[in-house]
Amino acid sequence: MRTSDANNAVRADMVKLIPELRNFARRFARDQNEIDDLVQETLLRGLANIEKFQPGTRLRSWLFTILRNTFCTRYQKGMREVAGIEDCVSLRASVTPPQEWAVRMQEFETAVAALSPDHRQAFDAVLIDGETYETAAQRCGCPVGTMKSRVNRVRLALTQRMGGVN
Repeated sequence: MRTSDANNAVRADMVKLIPELRNFARRFARDQNEIDDLVQETLLRGLANIEKFQPGTRLRSWLFTILRNTFCTRYQKGMREVAGIEDCVSLRASVTPPQEWAVRMQEFETAVAALSPDHRQAFDAVLIDGETYETAAQRCGCPVGTMKSRVNRVRLALTQRMGGVN
């Protein structure tokens, strides 16, 4: 059994990891409220099970695992939920009309066409072809860091041109 000083040290380290947890949560959720909820639930579960944390192991990895498992549990629970009749009547159609999809697709194609040749090559290699950053960097003849930077800039540019995430 650990001392309260050791638990306090772990708690302090958990607080320091909040920004990294938020960044990791962005892989699973886009909405800032969902991200905050995932991080909060992760911290609550971590604090509730602080005695199970083994000193000498990586707290960051332990918390990331809790966050990932929390997301998976929420996702599976959401898949099992069935909307009732009242919910169906009161909600708008959940499928976007086809004409809106067509307009959004044209906007996307225009945004992709506006990319510089280097950014377009990074977009095609990593985001379309699914290549690793390393493979894409070799194919383009640039360092891996440059490829990561280009892909990040492509994501930002497309998000801005498309008016954010819906």
